Amino acid sequence: MRRAAVLLLAAALGGCAHGDAPRALPAQVAAPATPPAGMQYLYGSGEAAALSRQAYAALLDHVAARVKARPANSVVLAQGATLAAPAFVPCGDKPFAAVFDVDETVLLNSGFEYHDATSGKGYDPAIWDAWERTGTKAVEAVPGAVEAVSKLRAMGVTVILNTNRSAANADATVAALETAGLRGFVHGQTLYLAGDDGQGSRKDGRRATIAARYCVVAMGGDQLGDFSDLFNAPQPVAARRATTMNTAVAQLWGKGWFVLPNPVYGSGLKGGYDDVFPIDKRWAPPAQGEK
Repeated sequence: MRRAAVLLLAAALGGCAHGDAPRALPAQVAAPATPPAGMQYLYGSGEAAALSRQAYAALLDHVAARVKARPANSVVLAQGATLAAPAFVPCGDKPFAAVFDVDETVLLNSGFEYHDATSGKGYDPAIWDAWERTGTKAVEAVPGAVEAVSKLRAMGVTVILNTNRSAANADATVAALETAGLRGFVHGQTLYLAGDDGQGSRKDGRRATIAARYCVVAMGGDQLGDFSDLFNAPQPVAARRATTMNTAVAQLWGKGWFVLPNPVYGSGLKGGYDDVFPIDKRWAPPAQGEK
């Protein structure tokens, strides 16, 4: 997901945070000799392409089953729900929809990330805005996305995009999507942008608008905020990870909520050694002579 931020991580893991809380490095950071590891993985590796296609294949299987069964509830959390006690918007007889983030979910911002990796300047909101407006030819589809959109539509499922790209750049975003083979999206109907509802980067309001009109049978994104703003509440790194695994919403991963890989930027790239590596799970080689 993207709003506008760039994050180049030291030790060659980096990128930008265009859809969640912006983070930036000092302007004096030099461009790496090779792309940061996260960019190598997401934009260059077969592994990332395979993961994306795998996610879309699982999503299509799930949607096909749900359309046939006609679920009672959407996969969009209802107003007042919590992650520990989720409740969902009823479907009734509303038409089906699947909702996706844009950046690094259906669209790869290859041209912007090249600039980011080679400039070493860190985040500049004016640069991201310029990218939204003028970078419409330097994008490509996330592997599997074009086929998934086509197959969903063939099932009678409306595909809707909910992104933190600027509403002021709506026409350019549509053009970028079309460059990538993602055609037929209309701002205000099947494309929702930051500024549409006055809530800025918060997506729950837009999700509520969509769920009021559609039975949402699947959502896809590369950040947890693509599924609920509740995930963006300030909390320690370990607690946030536990929230995805131990709460009642854990059952939704792969069964309504589908996560695409993104090691480049966003809310998942946080934490020091104590956050990431529990003390009881650390190891060091034995001293010489020890067994």
